[in-house]
Amino acid sequence: MRFFLLMPFGLTGTWATHTHAHEDHIGAIEHLWPRIKKPLYATPFTAARIRQDLLEQSWGTQAKLHEVDPKKPLVLGPFTIRFIDVAHSIPEAQALAITAAGVGTVLHTGDWKIDATPVVGKLTDEAALRALGDEGVLALVGDSTNAMVPGHSGSEQTVRDNLAELFGEFSGAIVISCFSTNVARVHSIYHAAQKCGRQVCLVGRSLWAVEEAARDSGYMNGLPMFLDGDIARRLPAEKLVYVCTGSQGEPRAALARISNDDHPDVSLAPGDVVIFSSRTIPGNERAIERIKNRLYALGVDIVTEREAPVHVSGHPYRDELKQMYAWVRPRFAVPVHGERMQMEKHGLLARECGVDDAIVPENGKVIEISAASLKVIGDVKSGVLAIEGKRIVETNHEAILARKRIMWNGSLVVTAVVSAGGDLLAPVQITALGLLDENSDLDTGYIDDVIAEVGEKVRNLSKEDRRDDNILSEAIRVTARRFFAERFDRKPQTRVHLVRV
Repeated sequence: MRFFLLMPFGLTGTWATHTHAHEDHIGAIEHLWPRIKKPLYATPFTAARIRQDLLEQSWGTQAKLHEVDPKKPLVLGPFTIRFIDVAHSIPEAQALAITAAGVGTVLHTGDWKIDATPVVGKLTDEAALRALGDEGVLALVGDSTNAMVPGHSGSEQTVRDNLAELFGEFSGAIVISCFSTNVARVHSIYHAAQKCGRQVCLVGRSLWAVEEAARDSGYMNGLPMFLDGDIARRLPAEKLVYVCTGSQGEPRAALARISNDDHPDVSLAPGDVVIFSSRTIPGNERAIERIKNRLYALGVDIVTEREAPVHVSGHPYRDELKQMYAWVRPRFAVPVHGERMQMEKHGLLARECGVDDAIVPENGKVIEISAASLKVIGDVKSGVLAIEGKRIVETNHEAILARKRIMWNGSLVVTAVVSAGGDLLAPVQITALGLLDENSDLDTGYIDDVIAEVGEKVRNLSKEDRRDDNILSEAIRVTARRFFAERFDRKPQTRVHLVRV
C-alpha cells in the first residue's frame, strides 16, 4: 500500500476530516457537499461551525457530520488517524497523524504555531509530536504561510497586554476589526476593555455566529454576553469597544459600512479610533486602503500592526518550523498552504533540517508517498470554481467570460426588421450598453452613423445573400462591431435580432 496525496486538507474519496474551523478549510462545504456527498469528521467546535452553515441549506440534514473525540484514534478504512493538539488562531486546531499499516505515518500539520500562552485553546503538544517522531514519520505535509519570515510568531498574551495599554490612550469610541474566528482575540479585547471601564459590542453576523459556536463549546466561559447594536446605541461612545468584521476590506462587512457612515448601529466622529487587529492577506491591499481612506475622511484615527503590536500570526515562522522538524524528523516533506515562493522556501528549509526529499506540489498533481520514494505520478483535473448565483461553475465558464468581455468592451444589440427578400423595412435599432449614452447629444451622432453604415451594408448585399438569415445576420454583426472597433477601440459583445416580415 502507498499514500497518494490528492488534496492537502484531509479529503479522500470516501471521507473528509477537518483540521480546524477557518473558512478557507470549511467554507466550501456548503457549496461542494452536494457534489461529494461524503461523511464529515470534525472536533466539536469545528462541527458546530460546519453545522451552522449546513442548517442554512435545504439539504443540510442529509450531510453526515460526525463529532470526534480528539483523544481517541479514528479508524477509516485502512487509515488510523490520531489527532494532535496545535496552537492556532482558532480553538481546537489539530494536526493529523495518518497511519497506513505496513507503510508508515504521514503528519498533516494543518495550520499551527507554537504559543506558550495562547489565551484560548491548547498548546501545541510537543510530547505527542516527539513521540510520533520516535515512532517514525514517513512524510510531513506542512503549513508554509510564514516560511519566509525569520524568528517566532509571538504570543496572543502579548496582544492582550498591548491592547489594554492601547485602549487607555483613547477617549472616544474604539472600533477594532479582527478575523471573526479568532476567539482568543475576542477574549483579549474583552479583558482589555474591562481594564479601561468599557463594554464590548459585537458587530457583524459572522462574529455572532462564531460567538454562539464558541459559547456552546465552552470557549466563552467567564465572559458575559456581549452587547448588540440596539443596547450599545444607548451608551456613551467612551464606554464602548466595537468588535467588527471586515478587516480584509470585504465590501459588505461591518467595517466597510462604518467607513461609509451608513451602519445602523455605529457612527464615528473625529476623536474615535479604528484598530486593525489582523494582518493583510495578499490581494486585499487595495480594498483595505479604500476603507482606510474613507475612515480618514471621517476624521478617525487608525492603528495597524505597523503602529502597535495589536496582532500576532497564527502560523509558524521559520524558527517554529525548524522546531517541528526537530521533533518529528520526517523522511520526506510536502510543503502546502502558502504562495509558491513560501512553499519553495519551506522545501529548502526542510532539506536543511535533514529530510531526504521535498516536493512542492502543484494543483492537480498526484504525489505518491511510499517507503521507497516521494514522487509525482500523475495528474487529476483541477482548477478554481466560482459561485455563480446559486450554482457552482468553473471560472472559464462562458457566462463569466462573457461578462468580463462586456465589462471591458460593452454589449451591442442590433435589431433589424426585413422583408422576405431581405430589404430593410425600417432603420436598424441599436442598443449599445457600456458604449453610448442615448441621452447625450455627442453620442446621438454615433448612433446615426452606425445605423447608416449597417443600412448601407445590407443594401450592397446580393439578393441571394439578403434572403439567407445566417449571411445577413453575420454581415450586420460584423459591420456594427467594426464601427465601434474603429471609433472606440472596443470590440463589444454583439448580437443581432433579425425579424423577417
